[in-house]
Amino acid sequence: MLRHRRKLASVVVALTLLFMSRGSGTSVVYAIPCGLNCENITNTPTASVILNGNDQTASYVLTFSLNNTLSLSWHVSITSTQFATGGTPKRTLPTAASSITGVTAVCATGQICTALPQNTVTYPLIVPAGNPAPTGVTFYNDQQTTGIGTFDVSTTIHISVPANAYSGTYTSTITLAFASGP
Repeated sequence: MLRHRRKLASVVVALTLLFMSRGSGTSVVYAIPCGLNCENITNTPTASVILNGNDQTASYVLTFSLNNTLSLSWHVSITSTQFATGGTPKRTLPTAASSITGVTAVCATGQICTALPQNTVTYPLIVPAGNPAPTGVTFYNDQQTTGIGTFDVSTTIHISVPANAYSGTYTSTITLAFASGP
């Protein structure tokens, strides 16, 4: 079966690591208008954590709309650039800092959907990171003849922040790709 990418969507996620004060990260979403057989990021995720000398986890929710009109199986893959600060010296988080523990999908309001997608991905799943971003991994999929319609999909991504992280604003670009086939 021929595999091909239908649409790519990217989002920049900012993680603000603070020392002894509160603040919030900022991010920019680059959404591609979604037509047939594609996904479209629908939120602007951010996360923040106050550094305290202990290992911590920050989390953010990534939501996207997925439209599938084919009765073939499909999957959505994810990859990212490594969380890094923009200043000098450049600081980074480990390449395995981000993970996904599950995904939920519901039929989008006002849409007609066949059976919900039958996801077979095993969690937790590490979101690959590097510079440039490495090959994506499947984090949500569907088996043949289900998952036809428009769905609102949501996943929480957890970021492991080591105790020795430096304060600053760390950003990462996440890229999602929708493809038909297993």
